[in-house]
Amino acid sequence: MVLFLPTMDIIPEIKYCLYARKSSESDERQTMSIDSQIKEMAELAKKSNLNIADIRKESHSAKISGTRPVFNQLLMDLADGKFNSILTWAPDRLSRNAGDLGMLVDLMDKGKLLQIKTFSQTFSNNPNEKFLLMILCSQAKLENDQR
Repeated sequence: MVLFLPTMDIIPEIKYCLYARKSSESDERQTMSIDSQIKEMAELAKKSNLNIADIRKESHSAKISGTRPVFNQLLMDLADGKFNSILTWAPDRLSRNAGDLGMLVDLMDKGKLLQIKTFSQTFSNNPNEKFLLMILCSQAKLENDQR
């Protein structure tokens, strides 16, 4: 007699890095301060029982790709497996340019970035959610370009 056991997919533990950013440009244009972003997202994490492995703060414009040291380190740490998901206030906190957005989507495609969770949305590695993420970050780039 042969006994077949159902295969179980191993679901990796979701480890978030909470990333808060404001532009180093004029503060009155900012929607939320870094501390406010962290407070709101930490409360969401607590309510949703999310594992925050690290918190990163940055005051730097996201207009030009590759220029934010904290974000660049975030990308490297995702690639190295230090954490596998990002918690942030809104998609435009992560990217307002095509280069940084491409790096995020590439990490999703490689299975290194499992999820980007914002205050109101979650983006996972599926075509529709990646497409929506790309649209929202492209809209942020358009807003930058029009300034």
